[in-house]
Amino acid sequence: MLFLILSVICSVTVGVIFKITRKYNVNNSQIVAANYLFALILCYLFFSPNLKSVDTESPWTLYIVIGLLLPSVFLFLAASIKHMGIVKTDAAQRLSLFIPILAAWLIFKEDFNSLKITAFLIGLPAILLILSKPSENTKNKWLYPAIVLLGFGLIDILFKQIASYTTLPYTTSLFVVFCIALLIMVAVVTYEWIANNVRLQIKNIAFGCLVGLFNFGNILFYLKAHQAFSENPSTVFAGMNMGVIILGSLLGIFVFKEKLSKINLAGLFLALIAVVLIVLSQIK
Repeated sequence: MLFLILSVICSVTVGVIFKITRKYNVNNSQIVAANYLFALILCYLFFSPNLKSVDTESPWTLYIVIGLLLPSVFLFLAASIKHMGIVKTDAAQRLSLFIPILAAWLIFKEDFNSLKITAFLIGLPAILLILSKPSENTKNKWLYPAIVLLGFGLIDILFKQIASYTTLPYTTSLFVVFCIALLIMVAVVTYEWIANNVRLQIKNIAFGCLVGLFNFGNILFYLKAHQAFSENPSTVFAGMNMGVIILGSLLGIFVFKEKLSKINLAGLFLALIAVVLIVLSQIK
């Protein structure tokens, strides 16, 4: 249970760091680039990936697509936290779980029982209620958490495809994906430097290292939680998604004083119910 709690804390802390950076006039591209550099180093130290096993038969198309998507969605995550707050962004990120489940039904022809159908009927209005804007100041900015939801959902589907390549360790594939994501962000940072004279700043690197630390911690503890609950993976699934929604909401409301309407709160409540139903459907 400790690993699960640590994973939830690390996940929410990433959002908290991006929330805090608003005060320091930072460059998110540099933060995300430093994040992948630091996460890559930790990944190498903790997982000791077997890079010799990576060859032309490896799923390079998946690697490249995920490597492009990860930093892109990360930048939208930072923008969403800036414009919409931690509560709505964390909820949107966690509700992305509906996308791989829907794909499993429509694409991979998996069974879709009544609990999953009910979860979707509750989850869709939950998303709309959570993203409902309390004022005109957030006009059109609901697109940020919406893209976070769709992006993480697609990334989840692609990572599940990578996991199906049993001849290659998952952690090795993760290392390769981080390498590609880092190369993408180095290219972005270089372009900003050449085109707009945006220079590297220590504060961006420092925040990026913090994000990388907790981003990797989230992955590490989540994997360890699955190992600890190997006979009951639904416990990890439920604990992670509900834990992030609850902790993110508490921090957003009480620490950062984010304003939520009764409609938004109703959406969060429905989101928790939807997650519970999804977990029950997995058990069944």
